Amino acid sequence: MEDVVKFIFGVSGNVIALFLFLSPVPTFWRIIRRRSTEDFSGVPYNMTLLNCLLSAWYGLPFVSPNNILVSTINGAGAAIEVVYVVVFLVFASSRRTRLRMLGLASAVAAVFAAVALVSLLALRGEGRKLLCGIAATVCSICMYGSPLSIMRLVVKTKSVEYMPFLLSLAVFLCGTSWFVYGLLGRDPFVAIPNGCGSFLGAVQLILYAIYRNSGGNKAGAGRGGKQHAAGGADDDVEMASGSDAKGSNNKVADGVDGDARKEDRLV
Repeated sequence: MEDVVKFIFGVSGNVIALFLFLSPVPTFWRIIRRRSTEDFSGVPYNMTLLNCLLSAWYGLPFVSPNNILVSTINGAGAAIEVVYVVVFLVFASSRRTRLRMLGLASAVAAVFAAVALVSLLALRGEGRKLLCGIAATVCSICMYGSPLSIMRLVVKTKSVEYMPFLLSLAVFLCGTSWFVYGLLGRDPFVAIPNGCGSFLGAVQLILYAIYRNSGGNKAGAGRGGKQHAAGGADDDVEMASGSDAKGSNNKVADGVDGDARKEDRLV
């Protein structure tokens, strides 16, 4: 019975995480249509890609038995993020932006390759699981914590204009599903980061309940939103160090409020 419940929570986590991974599609459609990345930041997509790769690797049977559902959603997430990165490279607004993205993508590949090779060639059994689990957990916690700047903006402006309810709810449900999955599987590397995600998602929902009927400082919110759209992604990643099943929150947009908020939430 416990295995059945675990499977159900794992499937629900897959579905919700897929929604989070696909939430930036309107933004990328805009990039393709305008043939320019404009002022969008590509950093969160690379960070989310690294997160997905590490988590998918951790879930493989020879690393962590009985966690294949972790691998399925993160494998899908990695494929989606690769598409985002490629689109960003193709339509980069400047040579400098393209080179920066190439550098970040190379760094992501190097880090993942290092973890994978060390775990395969130098470690066995619990040692392999420990290395991969720690790497995936650290990255997942960073990803879940990245929207803290948005929560700060909500408190400052007393407006939830830049924190959509559905995305906040999805983050909470995704974190909760994988937290329960980790508890049932007695896997701290799944339970701990997603417990953090569930808590932060709950905080976002509480903030939404507090400020949803507040007019807030509209002018301040507008200025804050534009400033965050221009630089929030880099700040988030620096603070975090970047939707996954084990984490999915933070992309950035500039100009269209709806896009800006969706982007900050996913990665």
